[in-house]
Amino acid sequence: MKIIAIGRNYVDHAKEMNSPVPAEPVFFMKPESAIIINNKPFFYPDFSQDIHYEVEIVLKINRVGKNISPEFAHRYYEEIGIGLDLTARDIQKRCKEKGLPWEKAKAFDGSAPLGDFVNKNEFEDLNNIIFSLKKNNKVVQEGCTKDMIFSFDQLISYVSKYVTLKMGDLIFTGTPAGVGSVQIGDMLKAYISDNMLLKCAIK
Repeated sequence: MKIIAIGRNYVDHAKEMNSPVPAEPVFFMKPESAIIINNKPFFYPDFSQDIHYEVEIVLKINRVGKNISPEFAHRYYEEIGIGLDLTARDIQKRCKEKGLPWEKAKAFDGSAPLGDFVNKNEFEDLNNIIFSLKKNNKVVQEGCTKDMIFSFDQLISYVSKYVTLKMGDLIFTGTPAGVGSVQIGDMLKAYISDNMLLKCAIK
């Protein structure tokens, strides 16, 4: 099982990060050890002083696929969930300044808290899914899949050109604007519509 995370898939987030809006999807990988499930806490690592939250809609791949055409991409997932792409922003900044890869800022253990999944048939319109994140019961991020630069099907098709998708793989589809830092003692809660599907304490 692998985690494929999409970067800069919402225009407002690209702008807040002072990054160009991509002409094609940008993706990176996280290892399985990044996952936190069952609402278990995230323990703040000692190698960073600036961990940021990024809430994202997550697709769970349900079959093997390579070079998938966009018109068939909808067949490769049945469940939609929500997760957090936790980022060591200070490490990422230093890596970018040196032109180095920044997996250690994105792919560290525990950097992908994962919530519950919902059958995609429960959504009237997959291109109009509203999701949000609360920090200490205050809304800090709100997004809607209609604002994605690249749709679910476009992402699946693009990624599968380079990486064979397998059952159980996860695609984190990008975060909207509003990312920010977390501190020990914070509580993060992620929602699709009004349904809380993820809770993660920072310890």
